[in-house]
Order: sequence, then C-alpha cells, then structure tokens
Amino acid sequence: MLAFNRHLIMIALAGTLAACSDSNDNDESTPLPEPISYTFTVEVSNLTAGQPFSPIAVIAHTEGSLWKIGEPATTALERMAEGGDNSVLLQFGSAIANISSEAPVAPGAQTTLTLTTDSLESLKLSLSTMMVNTNDGFTGLNAMDVSSLAVNETLTHFTLAYDAGTESNSESSGTIPGPADGGEGFNEARDDVNVVAMHPGVVSQHDGLTRSVLNSEHKFDNPLAKVVITRTQ
Repeated sequence: MLAFNRHLIMIALAGTLAACSDSNDNDESTPLPEPISYTFTVEVSNLTAGQPFSPIAVIAHTEGSLWKIGEPATTALERMAEGGDNSVLLQFGSAIANISSEAPVAPGAQTTLTLTTDSLESLKLSLSTMMVNTNDGFTGLNAMDVSSLAVNETLTHFTLAYDAGTESNSESSGTIPGPADGGEGFNEARDDVNVVAMHPGVVSQHDGLTRSVLNSEHKFDNPLAKVVITRTQ
C-alpha cells in the first residue's frame, strides 16, 4: 500500500514539474513589446536678408532652458553665440535627444531636422543658432512644450533676435566670424553687460560707425526665423 502511495506522489510531482516547465517556456517565448518612439520634424527658415545662421541646434529635454533674459549666458551658449559652435550646447544637461544641421543656413534658405525621443512626458524642444555676421547675436526657441502635440499636428513659431551679452557689439574687423569679416569666433573673455538681452540691432558703417565691417545688408528686424514643428510619429 505504501509503495502504491509513493508511486501516486511521484506521478503528481512529475505532472507539476512538467506544468511549471511549460509555463516557463511560454514566458520565454512571449515577445517583448516594441519600444515606443516619438518623432518630430523641425523646419527652420532664415527670414533675414544678410545674416547666415550657424548650424541649427535642436534639443529635446524635460526641464530647464538654454538661456534666460537678464541672466548671464552659459559658456555653452557663449560658444554658440560668438562663434557658431553648438557642440557643447548640444550636451545640455537635461537633454534626452539632440540633433544639429550639418551646415549653416543662408539668408532666404531653410533646413529640416528630424528628432526622435522615447518619451512625450513633459517634453520640450529648444532651438538655437548664431547670426554669424554679428559679434554675439543669436536666435532660437527656448523650451517649447510639445508634449501634447498629436501625430501630424503642427506648431509654428517666429523667433526673435537675442544678444548673449558676452562680447561688445563693436562690429570691428577681426571680431565677427561670418563672411562679412572672417574674424575671431569664441573668446572666453567677456567685455559686455554679461546678461542675455534682446538684441539692439546692427549699426553698420552706413550709419556712421566707421570702424564697422558691416553694412546695411547685415541689418535685421524681428522675426528672424520661421520654425515649423510637426509630430510625424
């Protein structure tokens, strides 16, 4: 009788182990869900007559901002605003994705960038570019909320002119990196008000600033750029 009971117990255990094995096999064969991604295109049009834009930096982030009016520019922003170098700015601490256009954007031209993220929660897009025929002028969008944008929905913004406040707007030879001068770009010394502000505009040699390498062609007025953001996925 005892031998018979042991035999029944062994059969029951074998069935339990087989069931566990089948369950594990099923778990292992269940495919993992595909990761979700969200894609945006950012079309930037240069509306100026004589101010090429440095390569456009676009950054996706969830908090913070690239600049604040009335506060000193970060060194990353200074590098971009004085010399068009956005490589450090693209490393913004809160960034979850970034992209840069490969080349400057000429007056009247446009470029389109595509950015993909893995989250929409609290998602913001920032954009920045230098007006290269200035000492430290730039334009862009700062922490625009795109978290509620639906697929195929579009946001259009027009950007303003900003002054990084890190380099005096002397317009003198050797101080402007763009084609109007081919001068120096970033210089870590700060000889201006040291706060970001709205740009006062170009004076130029045609307005009596005899040392200026700029002329009326390089003047600008707001808005500087048209930015169209579209969620495509």
